[in-house]
Formats: sequence, structure tokens, C-alpha cells
Amino acid sequence: MRTEEVLSGLGTGVWRWAAHTDRVVLDPQAARLLGLPPARVTVRASAVRARLHGVDFIELNGILDLALAEGTLAEGRLRVVDTEGDVVRVVRCRMRALESAPGEQTDIAGTVQEVIDAPAGPGDGPQGASDWRLSREAFLLSAGRALAEARSTDQVLRVAASLSMPGFSPDGMGVFAVEGDDLVLIGQHGYRPEETGPFRTIPMDSSFPSAEAARTSRAVYIAGREEYQRRFPEAWRYAQAVPRGSWAFLPLIAEGRTVGAWVAAFEEVVPFTPDERSVLTTVARMLGQALSDAHVHESERELADGLQRSMMPAVARVPGFDVAARYVPSGGGLQIGGDWYDVFGLPSGQTALVIGDVQGHDVRAAGLMSQLRIAIRAYASEGHRPDAVLTRASAFLTRLNERQVDDPVDARFATCLYLQADPVTGTLTVARAGHLDPAVALPDGTMIIHPSDGGLPLGIEADPVYPLSEHKIDPDETMLLCTDGLVETGGHDLYSGQARLGAAFGATLGADLETVADTIVDTVTGPGSYATRGPHSGRSQDDIAFVLLRTAGATRLAHPESERHMYLAVPQSEQQRISDARHQLRGLLYDWATADQIDAAELALSEMIANVMMHTDSTANVLADLTGPPGRRVLRMTIADADGNLPHRRHPGEMASSGRGVLLLQALCDNWGVEPQGDGKAIWAEFREQDQE
Repeated sequence: MRTEEVLSGLGTGVWRWAAHTDRVVLDPQAARLLGLPPARVTVRASAVRARLHGVDFIELNGILDLALAEGTLAEGRLRVVDTEGDVVRVVRCRMRALESAPGEQTDIAGTVQEVIDAPAGPGDGPQGASDWRLSREAFLLSAGRALAEARSTDQVLRVAASLSMPGFSPDGMGVFAVEGDDLVLIGQHGYRPEETGPFRTIPMDSSFPSAEAARTSRAVYIAGREEYQRRFPEAWRYAQAVPRGSWAFLPLIAEGRTVGAWVAAFEEVVPFTPDERSVLTTVARMLGQALSDAHVHESERELADGLQRSMMPAVARVPGFDVAARYVPSGGGLQIGGDWYDVFGLPSGQTALVIGDVQGHDVRAAGLMSQLRIAIRAYASEGHRPDAVLTRASAFLTRLNERQVDDPVDARFATCLYLQADPVTGTLTVARAGHLDPAVALPDGTMIIHPSDGGLPLGIEADPVYPLSEHKIDPDETMLLCTDGLVETGGHDLYSGQARLGAAFGATLGADLETVADTIVDTVTGPGSYATRGPHSGRSQDDIAFVLLRTAGATRLAHPESERHMYLAVPQSEQQRISDARHQLRGLLYDWATADQIDAAELALSEMIANVMMHTDSTANVLADLTGPPGRRVLRMTIADADGNLPHRRHPGEMASSGRGVLLLQALCDNWGVEPQGDGKAIWAEFREQDQE
């Protein structure tokens, strides 16, 4: 005996809702319990909802949402109503979501069984007026919420197609928009393409009911086919082929202006009582406002996209390097702000890469960004060095502030990083104005920061000084220049944001730069980013701009044999950079064979820098070189300073707090030494890799 036969014998029906088609399959018992002919049928979901009490349906939605979230069984009691809104029976419904592939809509299956001798509700039977009002209010609340959440015309149309009136449900719907002197069909549900052909474009001055509703801003109700033929014979020539019994044509009005028309067609004859007309009129008002809001939102988005395309240039080809760049608006306001990037060639044959962020997120920030980007291009094209370019850019922004604002408090500043890439030597010269330091992703996905000297943001002083820093990336490394939005979006801080980016690089080993850029954007702004919010409250949003740079034609090798280099300056006033130096060194040795040697090298580096900080007044210039094939490599660390006094071995007492630096180097390193230089000295230490294989 089949399962369905057993369930039918127990008065239990089986149904399944296919979410992707919005259709419900009912077996004969389920169809009978819901007031439909007792046969296996496939109907629209709205037809089933029309048979359920509105209040119960809203409550069941909440139960179902919770069950979907928790993966449990949803159960509830539902009152089944007839076409007049009177309750005819009470049923118990059980349902569960079926497994689906990631990203696909989830189908739902369940059973329905009549509850014997159950109280049907306060408004059952002929005295169901209050029941109808509750049902209507519940429906309107649900429809209003869904329409208010729709952010595009397509979303509004999908909501309109799923509407199910309490006690009477349309079998077909159409939404028209006013375009010039015509009504244009922008969406429909329940009609075949050949049935909508004559109604796709309707002149406003025609004698079609939809045109009359839009022209006069008054609803047109047709309660029978004979009435349609009598009142609108011209339109009837096309409408008679469609099996419908009643129609309601309502104007869509937003802010006192008719923006279109909405038609709701019914298979049976509907008397359109005052209550039913009230529901239809209210839905039309909400639908008109939702379409108007969606149009405004889409216009703003189109404007933002246009501004973005005009302000964000195409990435120029960089000789000797591969480059990828992205700009992602925050989603607020006009979706355009002060973040920008730029990549362009220089007269010297080198290439300039610029990343910057103007203070604020408004039209003024976007305007200043555009002017500043053009100014930096002009100064760079004159042949100035990166530091001179930023100095002139700061003076330019200062003059703009003086001309545009009366109160100095309203002046804007901008952070910027200007990088000049030399394809011959592979050298990257950096000038930084209050911006984030560049970062480098190593072949295993480890991301390290390349600290560089910097100055004040642009616009703070008219003639600031910006020191230069030099970097060099190996063929297996990827450099990242970005604005703070890439790091901090999602409630992240500098450290957790960098860890998130490191995970994105680790997931794209061996991929081309465009794939890496897309993965980074998805990691920071995609659906999965909401599941990994940062440690700070709220999900902060900001514009995002970033540029990726890699040696042209480089492949991501598991064990690269190319040389690696690290350079870092630690001034006396920024001793916290000792931590940056340790972090960079550990990243440089990411694939070193012996973990104990990495710890020893990190300790030796800290000791050598600390020696400069304590016994001199100069900056510690840190250089680390890694050479040789994997397993037999040599790490040489050199720390230079401007003091000519050479370190010497001491014999500190047991309670002494210093004097053990040389002893540590002798114990930790394979070799070390001191080299006098014309303007100071350099102390060096070497570690030889001990292959564990």
C-alpha cells in the first residue's frame, strides 16, 4: 500500500511548494481540505494563500521562518475560509524545508489534516465581519512590509505577483508605467506572452480601461465579461480570448502624480464589495509608492555608476608589472565618495600608482577627489619625484579649501599614497601622506605590512615635507595599496581586517590578479562577510578602493628560489616599528625549514635594533636579504646607524640589566660582525637554513 493511500485513509493530505516556480502541488485530500476540487492539482501559491485566514497565515510565516533558520519542523493551526471570508474548517499543518543546493531557493513539503471539533475562531459563520477586518489588516500589513523592503522595480513586481487578497485572489496581474503619452507594460503574472501582446503599449488617449484609470486617476471595476464588452468594446476585441471573469484597473499614484496603472484579473465573477475595493485601493497606493521609490533608487544607482565610471579610470598597462584595481561604493547616499585610485604612465617610462581618500562621503568629497586626482596627474606628468608631487598636491588642496569654505573647521583633508614603479630595476619609490602603508602578500598567502616613512595628510599644511621610501617586490609576491574601507568595513579594526585579507590571499594561491581582486571584494562585501563581522559593534560601511601589483608573468611557486629583501627604517621617535620589523621578518621567512631558527632570528633582530635605540641618537636602517635555494638559504640581517662607536663584548654582572647584546648574537647566529662606514656603522648577523629533510 502506498504512503499517500494510507495518509488519505487517515484524512491527511500531502503538499509540496516549489519555491523557484511559486507553485504548490496538492494531492486530492489536501486539495479538498483547502476548499479546492478533490483532485491532484498544481496551483499558484497565491491561490492557496487565498484559502487561508490572513491572521493565521501571517503567524504561520513567522513559525516557518524560525523553522527554516533552525532546521526544525514547523507546525500550526490554520483556518480555511471560503470566497466570502467565512471559516469552513480548521486544519493542522506540518511542514519542513527540503535540502537544496547552496544559493538555490528552498522547497517546502508538508501535510495537512482536519482538526475535529476545534474552535474555529471568534468571527466564524455569518457573523464574520470582524474576522474579515482582521484578515484584511493582516494582509495589508504583510503586503506593506514586503513592498517597503523592495529596492528595485523587479523586486516590486515580484511582490505584486505574489499578493493574495483575503478571501479573493487575482488569477492575473499586470503593472503599467506611464512613459510619455503611453502606458507601457513593465510586468505581469498569470498571462501567456501571446495574451499580453496587444497590451504592451497602450496610448493614454485610447478607450482601454487601464488607460482610463491612469488618465482620470480613478479606479475602473468590471464585474463580468458582458460589462467589459459593453463599456470597452475596443479593448474587448483583445481581452475576450483570455478566460477571466472580473477585472479591477487602479491608478498607481505617488506624491500626487499618476505613475502607472495596475490590473488585477479574477477567474470568477467578483462583486467588488466596498471592503474588497478598499483592499485593492490600498494595495494600489502602496504599489505606486513602491514603484516610485524603486525608480528613485535605481536612478541614484545609475547616477552613482556613471560617476564611478567617469571618476575611476581604466587601469593603464604597466610595463614589467601586472595591475588590477577595484572601487566599491559603500551603498549609502549617492554611492560615491572620496576614495580613488589612479594608474598612469610617466614621461620617464616609469608608472605611477596612486591611492587616496578625501575626508567625507558626500558630493563635495567626490568633487574634491576628482580635482585632486587630476592635479596629481598633472604634477606627476611634469616629471616631479613622488615627494614633490604630494607637496604640490597638498598646496593645491589647501588653496581649494581657502576658496570654498569660510570656516576653517569645514576644510577637508585627504590621505594619499603615491608609488612610482621602475620596470628596469623593479624598484618601487613611495611617498605617503597619512595613508595606510602598502602591504605585500607572500606566496603562501601570508600578508605583511611594508612600513614606509610618511607625512601629514594633504590639505593640512600648504608646504609639507614627505620622505621617500623604497621597496622591491619579488616575482612571487603581490603588493596591495588600499583605502581604510577595505580593512575596516564590517566592524573590523586594523589587525582583524588584515587577517581577513590574508585569508583572501591564501584562498587564491596561483590565481591571476583579476581573480584575486574579485575574491577580495567578495570577502569584504559579499554575503559571507556578514557572517564574519569584526570585533567592534555595528557593521560600519565605507567606500573601498584598492590596487594590486605583481611582477609581470610571475607564477606563484610553492618554493620560490628568487631572492627576497626587506627594508625598514626605525626612527628614534617611532620605536614601535620594532614590532613591524619582527612581523616583516617572520613573513619573509614563511617557508624557512626550522621554526627555532625563525625565533632566534627574530630575537637577534630585536636586539640589534634595540642596541641602536639605546646607545645612539640615530635612525636604525634595517635590511634583510634571503638568498640561495630552499633548504640551503642564507639570511643576512644588517642594521645601519649614523653613530661611529662600535659595539664590543662586555661581561655584565648577574644583576645587570644590559650589556648582553653581543653575547646573544654569538649564541644565536651562525655568524655576525660589525662594518665601519663613512657615516656610521653597520652590524650584521647571518643564519644558515638547516634543511629538516
